[in-house]
Amino acid sequence: MAPGAGGGHRQNLTLLIVGLVLLAGCTSVPPSAERLALADTLAATHSWQRVSMPTSEFRLAAYLPVKASMGDRLTVYLEGDGFAWENPSRPSADPTPLSPMGLKLALADFRSSAGAGPVAYLARPCQFTTELDPACADMFWTERRFAPQVVDATSQAMDALKAGSGASRLRLVGYSGGGALATLLAARRNDVTELVTVAGNLDHRAWTRHHRLKPLDGSINPADILATIAAVPQWHFAGSDDRVVPAELTRGLVASMPAGSPARFILVPEQDHHCCWPDIWPQLLADLP
Repeated sequence: MAPGAGGGHRQNLTLLIVGLVLLAGCTSVPPSAERLALADTLAATHSWQRVSMPTSEFRLAAYLPVKASMGDRLTVYLEGDGFAWENPSRPSADPTPLSPMGLKLALADFRSSAGAGPVAYLARPCQFTTELDPACADMFWTERRFAPQVVDATSQAMDALKAGSGASRLRLVGYSGGGALATLLAARRNDVTELVTVAGNLDHRAWTRHHRLKPLDGSINPADILATIAAVPQWHFAGSDDRVVPAELTRGLVASMPAGSPARFILVPEQDHHCCWPDIWPQLLADLP
C-alpha cells in the first residue's frame, strides 16, 4: 500500500506509525528476533509456548498453554495488523507486532478464567516466525492483509486448534485488524457461536477514507458481510479515545445491523487503541452474558 499524493495522507500515516512505536514503549523499532523473544518470554511466564501451524498458504504462529486443556468451547484470540509499515512509504520487512496486544489479551483471559475452557492465540501470517515464510510478501500485511488466502489459512489453523482442544464451538476474539479477520471467519464458518472485537477495524473502506489512506485493494471488507452473521451473539468494544480506529466507525456499523440482532457496541471510556486493554480485559469479559 503506497502512500497517496496528498500531504494529509502522509501526515496521518506518519502519526499512526509514530504513535504505535511510542505506545510500544520504545523510540526505535526492536529487531525481529528481539520482538519474537519478548513474546516467547511473556508466554513462558504464564506457562504458554509458541507452536507452528502449517496451512496450505502460510505457517502461522500460535501460542498455547503448555498444559493443554479440553472443553466444548475454544476461545481463539487473533492478533492485530502488527508492524506493517517501517515508514510512510516503505512496508516493514517483518510484521511481528512491537507489542503483541492480542497475546496479552489472551493471557489476561487465561489467568482470570483458568479452568473455564481452552484458550489459544493465533498470530497473523508472517508474524512471529524464526525464518521468513517463502509465501510471505509484504502485500499480506499491507493492502491484502484481509485477502482470501489469509482468511483460508487462519481458518485451517483454527481447525487444528479446535481438534486439539476437543471443542465443538468457537468464541473468536480479534484485536484491531484481528477483529476484521475474526468477523470474516465468523461469516465463513458454522461453528462460531460468539464474536468479540476489541478496537476492531470492521470497515476498512471507511477506515482508509477516514485517514485518507490508499484503499486496501485485494482485502475482503467485513462491513460487506456483517449482516450475514446478524444472528451470532457479538460484542464490539471501542475506546472513547481511540484515534487509530475511531469508535464512531464501529458504533455506526453495529447500529446498521438488522433489528433484533444480538450485536452490541460497547464504548469503553478513557481507552485508546493500545492502553490499557489487557488491564481491564478480565472485568470486561466478566460483564458479558
